[in-house]
Amino acid sequence: MKKLRAILSICMLILFIIFRIFNSQNASDDHRYKQGDHVPLYANKIGPFHNPSESYRYYDLPFCIPDHVKLEEKKEALGEVLNGDRLVSGPYALDFLVDKDSEVLCRKKLTKEEVAQFRRAVDKDYYFEMYYDELPIWGLIGRVENREETEDPKYYKYFLYKHVHFDICYNKDRVIEITAQMDPHSILDLTEDKEVDAEFTYTAKWKVTNILFENRMDKFMQTSLPHTLEIHWFSIINSCVTVLLLTGFLAMILMRVLKNDFIKYTHDEEAVNDHEETGWKYIHGDVFRFPKHKSLFSAALGCGTQLFTLTIFIFLMALVGVFYPYNRGALFTALLVIYALTSGVAGYTATSFYCQLEGTNWVKNLVRTGSLFCGPLALTFCFLNSVAVTYSSTAALPFSTIILIVLMWTLVTSPLLVLGGIAGKNSRTGFQAPCRTTKYPREIPVLPWYRSTVPQMAMVGFLPFSAIYVELYYIFESVWGQKIYTIYSILFIVFILLLIVTAFVTVASTYFQLAAEDHRWWWRSFLCGGSTGIFIYSYCLYYYYARSDMSGFMQTSFFFGYMACVCYGFFLMLGTVGFRASLLFVRHIYRSIKCE
Repeated sequence: MKKLRAILSICMLILFIIFRIFNSQNASDDHRYKQGDHVPLYANKIGPFHNPSESYRYYDLPFCIPDHVKLEEKKEALGEVLNGDRLVSGPYALDFLVDKDSEVLCRKKLTKEEVAQFRRAVDKDYYFEMYYDELPIWGLIGRVENREETEDPKYYKYFLYKHVHFDICYNKDRVIEITAQMDPHSILDLTEDKEVDAEFTYTAKWKVTNILFENRMDKFMQTSLPHTLEIHWFSIINSCVTVLLLTGFLAMILMRVLKNDFIKYTHDEEAVNDHEETGWKYIHGDVFRFPKHKSLFSAALGCGTQLFTLTIFIFLMALVGVFYPYNRGALFTALLVIYALTSGVAGYTATSFYCQLEGTNWVKNLVRTGSLFCGPLALTFCFLNSVAVTYSSTAALPFSTIILIVLMWTLVTSPLLVLGGIAGKNSRTGFQAPCRTTKYPREIPVLPWYRSTVPQMAMVGFLPFSAIYVELYYIFESVWGQKIYTIYSILFIVFILLLIVTAFVTVASTYFQLAAEDHRWWWRSFLCGGSTGIFIYSYCLYYYYARSDMSGFMQTSFFFGYMACVCYGFFLMLGTVGFRASLLFVRHIYRSIKCE
């Protein structure tokens, strides 16, 4: 009871800290204006439309800067920097309730180099992103025309948009909505390598609306994926029914077999002696033999438990509405803060389980726990950040941000990890095994090839993957596309289904392994449970080549590099779920029989 109270207190403290962080970030979002007041407009970034990771500063392209604009960078939160946001003063003067009619932004003579730079950007479908009173604005900077309908680039025409029309809606003294439309008739021909004179203009029209300020983000909620919620629910329910039918079928078979086994093994001794000694009962002296590499195994369980805790907290925040659309960097901030605050969970779980396995070098185990997930993630980040620096992309983190993350890891994550490890070492709980382990291991019979580890991982990982297959596409479209995902309730249902199916199929696999008198189930249950992460990474290959238009070395390396880290995290988390479920199952069945 005391442990439960301590866990609940820690959870409440973590939630309190997180909400305080987000409340302080959003405290200045509620702006009121009078007619003629300056409304802040920030230019964020530009980049290829189909390559979301490849983003650059707005003024990296030779856009002209009006005389009235003084370039000032907006101070950004940690999550915004991690998201690649680099806000700077925008070029347009859109004062509150002041209409603009063909206002000249600036006049500029573009050199050959600048024309070529714009042409390359138009060819790659560059878009811009701005924020007006915290409301997002997007638009393409130009278009490509192919009037000859041929693939030969020499027939392509490249045009740069020169005029932007802004429609701005307001309710009393607040800005509610803004849209930007590019004038398709006001264009600048960039096809030839020559100097051109450009005049950039814009118009602004203010309109009244009845939408309340509190509901101005609902527009993005309604346009989130999918467009028809009923179809989405139908596909999810169809997937759930299919998986539940398969799971129920396996459960019925497993319960029937187990019932027969219990009847067989609890029969009188004379009847048992008539049977040949086969089955899972006859390895009771080996089934609780500790696994090889128990330090690594304990570290994997600790990391998996921490990632599971992190996922639960993220879902709780999503369900209460923290991650509303275009709350810039909120998810990255939450991930970083919660991961740091839950590192004690990893330390406690890993060290306590390691001590239960009669491990002695708990300090080495703690170091391994701290580096098992962070190590590959840090190496991946160093490589990808170097790529981003080479491309001069906003995805490259500033040195000050890197120092801040290192300090957070040094001053928060590591101390909490050590404190959790000390608490786990002092817990003094022994491993609860219902059967005594023999001195010498029993010989494992020769098994068919399909009972080896890799085929079992393939069979066990496919069913949980099928439970989330439908939802993966929408998540990928949100993370690696320009779509919005806000249906967190459905996602949470799918996550619960994923946990249930992973636990069940891993238990079924463990039973069939023990029935074949193979007592090496510890690592096998972890690997089989985590194999869904490998299937998710395989889906990444399919999505990249078949469902997306991403291209280029930077985008490719970012996609496969960070998705490898995400899938590795799923491997550790689901592996932990699979092992914990198998451990409960194995303890239960061996308690239910008399072991000599």
